[in-house]
Amino acid sequence: MKTEKNKVTIKIPRSLYENLGKIIASGGFNSVTEFIVYVLRDLISSRSVKKEPSLSQEEIDLIKKRLKSLGYL
Repeated sequence: MKTEKNKVTIKIPRSLYENLGKIIASGGFNSVTEFIVYVLRDLISSRSVKKEPSLSQEEIDLIKKRLKSLGYL
């Protein structure tokens, strides 16, 4: 189980947070935080010098579930 010591708070404008909440409401994400983490990981992976480990089967299944809920699968 992960502890809160592994997390930090990032401040964004409230209007941005509220707009993201509206956008993700039907996108398969459970929260704005989950969406932001997903987007930032994707951004980092596309620009990263240090290669991160490949996705776990659980992460792959979650991505497939999201893609299906968005109508891509």
